[in-house]
Amino acid sequence: MRDKTRMNSAAPGDRLIRAGAIVFFIGAVATLVTVAPLLLGTEPFPTYMFGLSMLMAVGFVLAGAGLTRSVVAGRRQARAAAQASR
Repeated sequence: MRDKTRMNSAAPGDRLIRAGAIVFFIGAVATLVTVAPLLLGTEPFPTYMFGLSMLMAVGFVLAGAGLTRSVVAGRRQARAAAQASR
């Protein structure tokens, strides 16, 4: 049985995974910027920069939610295909 979806079509959860990767990357850059003055012995950044570092965790959670959504959709599709073949 041929799948009717296109190869470049977005599966459920793909947008969450991409958004999570982008937010994680922004958080990683903020972490590097925040830690650099501490290692170089210069004046530390304001406290809100440490808050921006938490974007790494937010991005990780977003990507995990997208991955979970993708797995659930795949299981539903497999279950529907198994019932249709009976």
